[in-house]
Amino acid sequence: VRLVESGGGVVQPGGSLTLSCVTSGLSFSTSVMSWYRQAPGKGGDPIERDFVAAAFSRTPETNVADSVKGRFTIARDNAKNTVYLIMDNLKPEDTAEYYCNAQTSGDYDFWGQGTQVTVSS
Repeated sequence: VRLVESGGGVVQPGGSLTLSCVTSGLSFSTSVMSWYRQAPGKGGDPIERDFVAAAFSRTPETNVADSVKGRFTIARDNAKNTVYLIMDNLKPEDTAEYYCNAQTSGDYDFWGQGTQVTVSS
């Protein structure tokens, strides 16, 4: 199983970025796909990561953390085995390493390697 994130970078406050997570080796359409983030200074343990957004399987429903609601959108493309995080009106406090997560129907948990987002003027 592989999850590969891309799209991170440095952006000014108020700017936009779109992150992508391409997966392989899992049943993408039946997996819950999520984005988490880890702020600078936090440890590398996945338990330290903060939930950002989730796109559920077999339904168009999504869930977005209150801290990013109205600014971030999660979208999935089952044909491309890819999940996106569309981030608008970025703030300095959004600076973090962003991780893609897949939770399969068998309750297995997989993580990508992360992509860094830095919001700074």
